[in-house]
Amino acid sequence: MKNLISIGLFSVVMSLTSNLQAQSLDNISFKVTAAPEWSNLFIRTDGWFGGDGIYSIPLNGKESSPPKAKKTLLIFSDSMIGKVSDGKMQKGAKMIHNSVAILDGNAPDPNKIKFSWKTIKKEPESIFSPKTPLTGPSDYYWLGDGFVNQELNNSTFIFGYRVKTTEGGAFGFAEVGNTLIKIKANEPVPYLNYEQKDTPFYIEEKSGEMGSFGAGIYVNTKAAGQLNPDGYIYVYGTLGKTKKLLVARVVPAAFENYNKWTFWDGSDWQSDIKKSAALTDQVSNELSVSQLPDGRYALIFQEGGIGRHICMQLGKTPYGPFGKVFKLWDTSEAIELKSFFTYNAKAHPSLSKPGELLISYNVNSFDFLKDLENHPHLYRPRFIKVKFEGM
Repeated sequence: MKNLISIGLFSVVMSLTSNLQAQSLDNISFKVTAAPEWSNLFIRTDGWFGGDGIYSIPLNGKESSPPKAKKTLLIFSDSMIGKVSDGKMQKGAKMIHNSVAILDGNAPDPNKIKFSWKTIKKEPESIFSPKTPLTGPSDYYWLGDGFVNQELNNSTFIFGYRVKTTEGGAFGFAEVGNTLIKIKANEPVPYLNYEQKDTPFYIEEKSGEMGSFGAGIYVNTKAAGQLNPDGYIYVYGTLGKTKKLLVARVVPAAFENYNKWTFWDGSDWQSDIKKSAALTDQVSNELSVSQLPDGRYALIFQEGGIGRHICMQLGKTPYGPFGKVFKLWDTSEAIELKSFFTYNAKAHPSLSKPGELLISYNVNSFDFLKDLENHPHLYRPRFIKVKFEGM
C-alpha cells in the first residue's frame, strides 16, 4: 500500500510539474539539428537557382502539424533565374522580384517541386507586379506571408510590399506601401489573373520610423486544424530600426474589410493602428508564430533581423506575453565569406513532423553580384529542425 501511495504521489507531482512547464515562458526542452534534405531541395542548376523570402502556404488551408496538405505553395521575393554550370553562374541569368513553387506532398522530393515565374518575350518576369492606385512608376513587389481563407471561397491571400530602388543607404531599397494580393481558388500558376488592393497597414511615423504588417500570419481557426482556436487570423508586423513586433487580428470572413481589423495596444484590441504596442523587439522582417503541442506559442525569428542566431520566444497567447529569448541555432555555418549574411528565419508548421518545427533562414551577400558569380548557390533557403522533448 505504501508503494502504491508513493507511486500515486509521484504521478501527481509529475503531472503538476508538466503543467507548470507548459505554462512557463522561460523553460523548454528541445534538440536542434540541420535539415539537409530540405536545404538541398533548393540547390538547382537550371531555371530557378536562388531566392529569398520563402513562405509556405498549404493549399487546403490546414496550417498545423502534422502535415495534411497535398500541395503547398512556396512564395519567394527576389529570385534568380538562369543556369549554373561547373559551380559558376552562367551569362544571361536574371533577377526577378518574386516567384513561386508548388510542392506536391510534404516531403522534400526534388521530383515533386515545380518553380514558376512569368515569361514575357522569352524573358523571365515577376509573377506579381503592383498596379494599385498608390503604386509609383518604379515600384515592385516583395512578398509577405499568405494563407488560404476557407471562409472566402478558399482564395489565397498574400501580402505584397511595394518597394522601390533608392540611392544611398546600406541596401539601396525602401518599402513604400502595403497591399493585399488575392488569388481565386483553382487559378493555375503562374497566376495570370489575381486581384490586388492597397491596405492601410503601412506605417510611417513622424519620427521617421516605418513599419508594415504581413511579416507572419497565424490562422487560429478550427478549419486550419489549430488547438483551442479562437477563430481569428493574426497578422504580425514590424516597426522601426529596433524591429518591434506588432499584431493585428480579424475574423476570416472580414479579412478584406479593413474597418474590421483591430490592433493590440498592450492591454486590449482597438481599431487605431497607431496605438499598436510592441510585443517584443529585435525580431526579423519575416517570422512565424506557431502553437506547440503543449499549448504554448513559439515565435521564431532571426536575431535583430540579420543576426547570426535563429531565436525563439514562447508566448501564452498568439499576442503574448512572450518570455525570454532562446538562441536555437548559429547560422555561421552558412557564412562562407565575410560578405555573406543570414536573415528572416521562420517556421513552417504545415511541413513539420509531430513534435517538431521545420525552420528556414535565408543567405545573402553585401557584395551580391560579385559573390553570386562564384557562389551561385549562396542565395537560397537553409533549414533546421527543432524537436521538442516531452511533447
